[in-house]
Amino acid sequence: MLSTLTPQPADALLALIKLYAADPRADKIDLGVGVYRTGQGDTPVFGAIKAAEQRLVDTQESKSYLGPEGDMGFVHALMPYVFGTANPTMDGRIEGMQTPGGTGGVRLAVALAKRSGAPKIWMGTPSWPNHAQIFADIGLELKTFTHATADGVVDMDALRAAIAAADAGDAILLHGCCHNPSGIDYSEAQWDEIAGLVAEAQLLPVLDLAYQGLGQGMEADAYGLRRVLAAVPEALIAYSCDKNFGMYRDRVGAVYAMVADPAQLGAVLSHGYALARAAWSMPPDHGAAAVRLILEDPALVKLWLDELDTMRTRMRQVRARLAEAGMAGRVNMVPLGSQNGLFSMLPLSGEQILKLREDHAIYMAGSGRINVAGLTMGNIDKFIAAVAAVSA
Repeated sequence: MLSTLTPQPADALLALIKLYAADPRADKIDLGVGVYRTGQGDTPVFGAIKAAEQRLVDTQESKSYLGPEGDMGFVHALMPYVFGTANPTMDGRIEGMQTPGGTGGVRLAVALAKRSGAPKIWMGTPSWPNHAQIFADIGLELKTFTHATADGVVDMDALRAAIAAADAGDAILLHGCCHNPSGIDYSEAQWDEIAGLVAEAQLLPVLDLAYQGLGQGMEADAYGLRRVLAAVPEALIAYSCDKNFGMYRDRVGAVYAMVADPAQLGAVLSHGYALARAAWSMPPDHGAAAVRLILEDPALVKLWLDELDTMRTRMRQVRARLAEAGMAGRVNMVPLGSQNGLFSMLPLSGEQILKLREDHAIYMAGSGRINVAGLTMGNIDKFIAAVAAVSA
């Protein structure tokens, strides 16, 4: 039976990682892998995480099962940062559970949407490639609309048209902040409009908040999510700590459900537990426990937020330098200065991206997506000159 399976296409990003590793050129630049890097090119462990992990070593007495819901102390400690300190449970209407990374959160949220009767889900494109793969694997029909225009601004007309075309009960995926892969986020005024449109159309929002704190700050990056939640009776939220705590390989995430009536939460969560049990049984504890210890300690919270500020400041400096360059050949770098998070997209052809790799040792996704954290003050001028050379 296994012999009937045919090879699946190789993951393009994983192939790019291998090509970069095999390149002997000393001045090569990796803009493909979606992790934060310092000005020296490192992806360090946060000092706050190191301190929390040492505390775990010193105090943890067991590694027995926690259950499919995971570390609920972690889940609850996150809630004031996600939903606001004034009323993080929305009067008992929000509860969650731990997941293996933001990917697990998205998968569980979408599976719950399907179990709730959503016939299809709407999503702006381009989006994180795994979104569509998850929807297909779960068997939820995907409808798409254009997220942004060619000149690098949100395409509100396309979004309005999609919401108007959707049926009541459809789900809609919205990136909370730091859009992957474009870096193009909705403004507060646009979020205000989106919240009203989604509520009026009776859609079920699935909000993916994977980069909180890497855009404009923890509070500003949560504006859109909170605005939508204030307008609708029900929503599903996927959250990732992999980026804003640097916990990539430890897979730290959560999923939250907001219901119209607190009495409905038990039933919703019971489906979440059943889905988790069938998928991964129990989520990994170590990373979530470390995040929980940070959020329980004001001194570690300060250290974590300071480290997050440093990351955000560095990426804003890189973006400012790119914008300052103006036109690099036929590529306008100016819009990158107002975009957010790790990613942006350049309007380069496949041939031009290949020339960047072969002639200039610059590695980026075939879609044109770049990880701006792969740029440093030491290599950014080389990058700008190379883009100008291949797009002249």
